[in-house]
Amino acid sequence: MKVLCLLPLLLLAPCDCSRARDWAHHGAPMFADLSVRELKAVHSYLHDIPELGLSSAQSPILKKNSILLMELHLPKKHEALRALDRGHARPPREARVVVQFGNQTKPNITEYIVGPLPSPNSHQVKTFKGNRPVRFESRPITSAEYGHIDHLLAQIGTKAHKLLYELTGGFSYANCSDRCLTFSDIAPRGLEPGERRSWIMLQKFVEGYFIHPIGLEVLINHQDLDPDKWTVEKVWFNGVFYNSVEELVESYELGVLEELTLPDEDDIYSTYIPRGQSNTPTDIHGAKLVEPQGHRYYIDKNFVEYAGWSFSYRVRSSAGLQVFDLCFNGERIAYEISLQEAIAFYAGDTPAAMQTKYIDAGWAMGASSFELAPGIDCPEIATFVDLYHFFDTDKPVRFKNALCVFEMTTGMPLRRHFNSNFSGGYNFYAGLENTVLVLRTTSTVYNYDYIWDFLFYQNGVVEVRCSATGYIHATFFTPNGLNYGSKVFHYVLGNLHTHLIHFKVDLDIAGRENSFETIDLKYVNFTNPWSPKHFVVQSKLQRTEHKTERSAKNKWGHHKGYRIQYNSHAHTVLPRGWREENGISWARYPLAVTRHRDSESSSSSIYTQNDPWEPAVSFEDYIRNNEDIVNQDLVAWVTVGFLHIPHSEDIPNTATPGNSVGFFLRPFNFFNEDPSLSSRSTVIVRPGPDGSPKVHRWTPSVVGHCVSNKPFSYNGSYLGV
Repeated sequence: MKVLCLLPLLLLAPCDCSRARDWAHHGAPMFADLSVRELKAVHSYLHDIPELGLSSAQSPILKKNSILLMELHLPKKHEALRALDRGHARPPREARVVVQFGNQTKPNITEYIVGPLPSPNSHQVKTFKGNRPVRFESRPITSAEYGHIDHLLAQIGTKAHKLLYELTGGFSYANCSDRCLTFSDIAPRGLEPGERRSWIMLQKFVEGYFIHPIGLEVLINHQDLDPDKWTVEKVWFNGVFYNSVEELVESYELGVLEELTLPDEDDIYSTYIPRGQSNTPTDIHGAKLVEPQGHRYYIDKNFVEYAGWSFSYRVRSSAGLQVFDLCFNGERIAYEISLQEAIAFYAGDTPAAMQTKYIDAGWAMGASSFELAPGIDCPEIATFVDLYHFFDTDKPVRFKNALCVFEMTTGMPLRRHFNSNFSGGYNFYAGLENTVLVLRTTSTVYNYDYIWDFLFYQNGVVEVRCSATGYIHATFFTPNGLNYGSKVFHYVLGNLHTHLIHFKVDLDIAGRENSFETIDLKYVNFTNPWSPKHFVVQSKLQRTEHKTERSAKNKWGHHKGYRIQYNSHAHTVLPRGWREENGISWARYPLAVTRHRDSESSSSSIYTQNDPWEPAVSFEDYIRNNEDIVNQDLVAWVTVGFLHIPHSEDIPNTATPGNSVGFFLRPFNFFNEDPSLSSRSTVIVRPGPDGSPKVHRWTPSVVGHCVSNKPFSYNGSYLGV
């Protein structure tokens, strides 16, 4: 059911949800990502099945059967809750495996559920809702396929060597050393289901090559599994289309092309090298985050506790960060809060820009979680965690320090009050510092870097946030391009685009029987009771609720609830039902509420990027049946996002301020009072009998000094294990 509202609430029915802390700890491994041992065991098990005929994923042959992806297959919710709420045995762990069957008469993609782990002995085919098939052409692109694209581009570069060399001031695609060309590929790969045609944009291979287009784009048909049969279908150069590379070269040789030479002296503009006048001292460090007496949180593998909070986490290789069994003071707030999808849909004047509609799970957004730098990506005092992924590989790959957990102060009090006596003094001052726990990872999906944060506040609030940075997606500048963005450098257009992020929020407070309510404001006009000749106009709460009996109430008789509050407003990117929009039907709804179904675990898939027209996962199907959502196990699906019109300050990089979006989960009459009252970080100051300040505090009066004495280090490699 689509819900558009000012103030969404989930009002929750009663249930005895009390459980020991050790049950949550006991249940956490159900949600842990597959270990290296498990990944290797599943790989060996499937490779030992003769009828599958699996070969190396790294083999350059495309006509092969190979494993594309392995990740955890989540247990059914009711089975998981038996372990979490009753301490029962955990259900067996299983793996989800995506296999590409290219060495068949009719190539296909098949998914398997393999288990039990860590010693698998069985597998079964996994299907999508409605038994939707997965077209082979919708598979994500692999390193083997990229290798053949690179080989074809080298042939193109050889044919057009003189043009490219003279255009770029000495850059070439093949047989180059430090002055090479590279490429960006555009998706979706075609205009209708079953196609695999990609626009390729050539760029200078310098630091920040994303913003160095040279004005040449080619359309390659790479559908056939024999790369020798691939063809160049169209060429675009500086605003003009050609039917072949040969036609372009001939025009160049005849001198009929518009004269064009790219400036070379300012290639530094895309680097991070400092330039310009600095007004900041460089002989001392800026402010740093410290923990005077060490961590105040507890981590055991994927289980975390902090200030009354407890939760489990994982980083799904396909889509990214997920939190499970989120509890506050032993009471469950949410069964699952998880990232589902991130998209960036572009506009422009070149064919590549027109075609760019990135749907990032199709690029293994979760597996794009690279090393975090201490002191920059996360504070030096953070706890760093390695992640392991199995995507387009033959063995697990370790991504060192790819997730971090830390406590930080926001620099803003959680609450405070100065009570003046209006005579130059005060009756009291009271305040509470605002410290939060942050769970963070990143996804670098080609040019863009997404920083994913879950923040846990002392007052029962959860913030889910995405901050966008990295390089803009830029195309070659044409005068008409100014309708679709801004000129940000010589011959460089920053293309306008919209980011949309989708989250699943399975709130389970006081049990699974939940109801949904919206609150808006309306004006009321009534006679002033103490001056009948006048009228009072004021706002009044207008509730839209589903009629049901809900006895879960707080001390003051209000229904206990949690509120979903947005800090961004997403806009649609295409008209409803228009071709590629079918693959992102979740984007139609800032908020949608459905009944929980284990078969509706995700709103998108890794196949949507290359087949958005007839997607394997259609979110619209989740709400089309219009099921009853009164006193049911409900899931809220939240869409946030922002429009980005690139500007010169996006050079070299998009900065995070103003480019963060997300939402809050805030208690709404859930507690009898602010639960952060339990914090001993409160400070109260009252005048003593002699007028001197008397400070009341429950933590040490002197903070002390402690900063990490470890020098900065960073490796950045991610290797098989």
